[in-house]
Amino acid sequence: MIKKEISKFETIDIHAHFYPESYLKLIEEEGAEFGVSCSYDDPDGPVINAEGLKTPPLERRYFDLEERVASMDEMGVDVHALSLTQPMLYWASPDLSQRLTEAFNDACVAAHEAYPERFLGFAILPMQEPEMALAELERVKSLPGFRGIYMATRILDKELSDPTFFPVYEVIEDLGLTIFLHPINVVDPSRLKQFYLTNFIGNPTDTAIAAAHLIFGGVLDRFPKLTFCLPHAGGSFPYLVGRITHGWGVREECRHLKTPPVKYLRRFYYDTITHAQPALEYLISLVGPDRVVLGSDFCFDMSYDRPVEIVTEHAGLSEEDQALILSGNAKHLLGM
Repeated sequence: MIKKEISKFETIDIHAHFYPESYLKLIEEEGAEFGVSCSYDDPDGPVINAEGLKTPPLERRYFDLEERVASMDEMGVDVHALSLTQPMLYWASPDLSQRLTEAFNDACVAAHEAYPERFLGFAILPMQEPEMALAELERVKSLPGFRGIYMATRILDKELSDPTFFPVYEVIEDLGLTIFLHPINVVDPSRLKQFYLTNFIGNPTDTAIAAAHLIFGGVLDRFPKLTFCLPHAGGSFPYLVGRITHGWGVREECRHLKTPPVKYLRRFYYDTITHAQPALEYLISLVGPDRVVLGSDFCFDMSYDRPVEIVTEHAGLSEEDQALILSGNAKHLLGM
């Protein structure tokens, strides 16, 4: 199927994972010392093991740009904003973390230069070492193809509201970049090891926790122009915001916040990954079609095979709203 048969609108997927071979090789060669390994024993592709949490075999579309473009054409997706995911790099020593950072970010540049109309990049930063993160921001800010910053919903044992991150947020805000979040180490993983609940429940829960810390921890007030994009349609956050707002009104612990939490809904953007059309409809009704962007989770088993059709076949969306979700909102976020 040719992409223009799927949608007459340009399409930009902002949740599309990328594992450069240079990044995988560094983990294979040096990660074991820090509890992270990459094995090439599976014939279906390399497998990353981060303290017992394994990725599925990483098929070639994760790192082979030609195969990736062919898959994008089949899916009807014009542009991928490339992003890293599990296990990111916060677990490594400062030296290895820096080299993993550069391996990923430089691979994004190379992908953009090879296919400038198809690939953009979300830079990863060694946030566990804020001074190093600032130095990497300075390095990548003028490199071609970068349109945002990718960050975990928690940095090791620190929440995103930790003041040590504020100098990094200040520079990101000054650069006009959006921060795209993704869960890595989810809350209470011992209860979620069975049945892949770390993903089904852990990921959306951790996103809600991160959003709450950004609100109650004062990050959104301190940095009024800083925007965050939440994955998996905001996780459970949009569906808990009423409860959170009620609690804000009655609990002493929350009195420091002057604005109701529900008023922060539109400080975030949200991708389309709900796996349930009624949930997507609720999200759009809650935050507005101008705060929702196309996402696929490419190309994990939890991803959408037909991400564009999730939008174009949604009965409640006008053509104008479809155009916003498929590309218009992403263009705004990505400075395009």
